[in-house]
Amino acid sequence: MKLLIQGNNIEVTDAIRDYVQKKIEKAVKHFQHITSKVDVHLSVARNPRISQKHTAEVTVNTNGKVIRAQESSEDLYTSINLVSDKIARQLRKYKEKHLDNKTHAQPKTSEMVAEEAVASDLVGDRTPELPGEVVRMKYFAMPPMTIDEALEQLQLVDHDFYMFRNCETGEINVIYARNHGGYGVLQPRSENGSAQSINGNLKSQSQAANA
Repeated sequence: MKLLIQGNNIEVTDAIRDYVQKKIEKAVKHFQHITSKVDVHLSVARNPRISQKHTAEVTVNTNGKVIRAQESSEDLYTSINLVSDKIARQLRKYKEKHLDNKTHAQPKTSEMVAEEAVASDLVGDRTPELPGEVVRMKYFAMPPMTIDEALEQLQLVDHDFYMFRNCETGEINVIYARNHGGYGVLQPRSENGSAQSINGNLKSQSQAANA
């Protein structure tokens, strides 16, 4: 297993490196046969108004899937402890689901969602706010996948949304967790101008993701 540790606004000392290595190795101990690479990103916020300044982010590459967890607290070592426990739970859930899929047929996500028009107001009563500058850029492979696979990946990366290339259309889609439960999929408009947003209630999937 390859372990990469990076720091932002913080010096990754030997003591920090040893502590991270100890905690991460313990977290992935029972999953090393499916784990190829682990990236750990430690950062400290410079904004004095942020109380939980210390953030630890862990990304695990396993069997073509990406599993991610992030935690923040007032202390770096606490954040490392929290994210290590969280990534271990994520790996356990992935392994259990992967094994269960071999013996239990799963309903297709595409059959459980209903096509709806894109909402005219996606912001609602929230105030849109963009950062003053781009502070971080990420580049990653985007292999074609089904909506089912994208939903599974969303549940593994600990994000509110996941961008993927739809294998049926070849276009970029975004699957996201809805504020009122369930998931939705955003797709580009078709040439005739009709909206192609798929929204679903997937209550069972949502409960499983939040369990």
